[in-house]
Amino acid sequence: MKKTFVSTSVPLNFPLYRGEKRLRIALVGIPNSGKSTIFNAVSSTSFHTGELAGTHRVYGESRVQIGLDEASVFDLPSIHSLHHAEHDDLIALKYLLWGNELPPISNHEPDGPPAPFAPPDVIIQVIDATSLERHLELSLELSELGRPMVIALNMMDQAWEKGLHINTKTLSKQLGVPVVPTVAVMGHGISELFSTAVDAVRQNKCPLPQPASKHICESLQPLSRALNRPELHQAFGVPHPFLVMQMAEGDSYFLQEMQMHFPELMPELIKLREEAEKSLPRPLAEELHADRHHRAALLFETVTRVGAPHEGRGWRYWMDELFLHPQWGLLGSLAVFAAVLFVVFEISTWLDAMTAGRLIDWMADWQPTSTAGVIGRAVSDGLVGLIGIVIPYMLPLVLLLVALEEAGIMHRIAFVVDRGFHRIGLHGGVAVPFLLGLGCNVPAIASLTRTTSGRERIVASLLITFVPCSARSAVILALAGKYLGGFGVFGIFMLSIIVIAIMGPLLTRRFPETMPGQVQEIPPYTLPSFHTLLHQTWLRTSDILTIVTPLLVGGSVVLALLNHFGADQIINTLFIPVTSWWLGLPVVLGVPILFGVLRKELSLLMIYQALGTFEVNRYMDWVQLTTFLLFLTFYVPCISTFAVMLKTIGRKEALFSVMLSVGVALLVSGLVRFLLEGIRYFYS
Repeated sequence: MKKTFVSTSVPLNFPLYRGEKRLRIALVGIPNSGKSTIFNAVSSTSFHTGELAGTHRVYGESRVQIGLDEASVFDLPSIHSLHHAEHDDLIALKYLLWGNELPPISNHEPDGPPAPFAPPDVIIQVIDATSLERHLELSLELSELGRPMVIALNMMDQAWEKGLHINTKTLSKQLGVPVVPTVAVMGHGISELFSTAVDAVRQNKCPLPQPASKHICESLQPLSRALNRPELHQAFGVPHPFLVMQMAEGDSYFLQEMQMHFPELMPELIKLREEAEKSLPRPLAEELHADRHHRAALLFETVTRVGAPHEGRGWRYWMDELFLHPQWGLLGSLAVFAAVLFVVFEISTWLDAMTAGRLIDWMADWQPTSTAGVIGRAVSDGLVGLIGIVIPYMLPLVLLLVALEEAGIMHRIAFVVDRGFHRIGLHGGVAVPFLLGLGCNVPAIASLTRTTSGRERIVASLLITFVPCSARSAVILALAGKYLGGFGVFGIFMLSIIVIAIMGPLLTRRFPETMPGQVQEIPPYTLPSFHTLLHQTWLRTSDILTIVTPLLVGGSVVLALLNHFGADQIINTLFIPVTSWWLGLPVVLGVPILFGVLRKELSLLMIYQALGTFEVNRYMDWVQLTTFLLFLTFYVPCISTFAVMLKTIGRKEALFSVMLSVGVALLVSGLVRFLLEGIRYFYS
């Protein structure tokens, strides 16, 4: 049968901004505009913070992946105005103008450059859409810097609630910069914002000139001509319109530097400024400020229509409230988590009973004694194990999560849980694989190849092996539920979460590479098509079969032959240091522990066989049961999981995962055993 391969072309935009050529993007805005919310939404798991030179104003810096491009995003301290900037605002302005290389006029300053990095390639001004007029004054000032610029029109949901209708196309046309509506707290528009910022640099999309009113410009013409000198431009290193405006405003910093470096020009400049002021009704600085305020107000009236506040809400709004709200969004994530658990413990359990369970019962009486028969039974057991993984657990879970992805829900969950995953050194994009891991670790680790790379893929793969899959959960519920009660079951699962939370930061230290932040897209809600669901489910599971099948069948044959030739006693003897000495368990449990690498639920059957009874409490007390279940929960992922890890993260890291899981299982279960025995001794 001839296979047809469908290739997908990805357009490349040049130049590519990567590595040392990555962009520098500065987030600028007045207080409470949402800058930090946008920065936190895209920042990496470990971002850098520092203080601008000579101030206590903290900035944030993070490397961010934007499609195929990379950028260093800087969350600058809030700035009120570029004119008459006070000390702290002046330092932020110096960075926007000069970055880490001060112009000749500032070489004498003791604090040096304001920041240890170059000036931004593009400025993103974050604006609160509910108070647009106040922010537009800063927009007019930023246009004088002559740098590529994008406006993030933030809090558009609140503006809509208040009845404010902002024509973003008209605003963009008037200012000559792209305007992107955003709701940063819910992730809306952030992906478009950063891709637009990259395009603005490629197209050198600088703002249109925003000159003062005609009568002011005419009065400033003599001053402008006097300042239009090459030596001044070289000394100050700022655009000519900005230098003219600073001198006209009487900005103390620029006047001081002009007096220090060009004292011979000061009398003429002061005279020209006074003459310009004579033709105006108010002092020049006040006139310029009033004119800028007036132009911002006119621009606001041009692009804004005020209507009645909106009261009605559509279903999309309430869905976003459930999945994207900073606080309530966790409820949506928990709802999806509950849906996954329902599939695992209801639908998947029923499917397992109807498929692999019936096959196991059908073959129960087949107990061959010849070597050939044992091999045949082992091959059958391996294939039944494969069926037990794929049909009940892999296919339903992958199908469910593909449906949630296609509907746009999983992208929202990834956005909400992103900050939580940052605490263990990962991005929220791994939320889907972790949910898959509750059913089966195999498709969970395989799915990481689509969303992660480098260090993040390795760390996420290692941590997913500690997520209790359905097979391990079945053993926990069967034994702990019967003999330890609900509190014991809860404690084992909570300990799994604690181990993952502790292991995450430790593993990220082993891999010092810092992954860039991710700009997560929030797509519109869509109804997934049946054809897409089947196609995507097949794409994500087909390769797993070719990896898992030979190892599962081969491992089953090897272990069956060991058992056939009477290696049980040898295995149990070899495991005495683990079972008896360290864990305090019956010696006969060595075989169930070893055979558990095929499928964890096989361990439950083999415990019954090894002890010769279904009432395991006759031979194991509550401390031994707890110890054994903890060891089974954490030690070596099943052979299917190991096979997938060989492909996704390589032999070295897959073997490290085995050693890590054995070490964690021995450490946690052993420590818990001694702790529980101490408690029992104290109360006895």
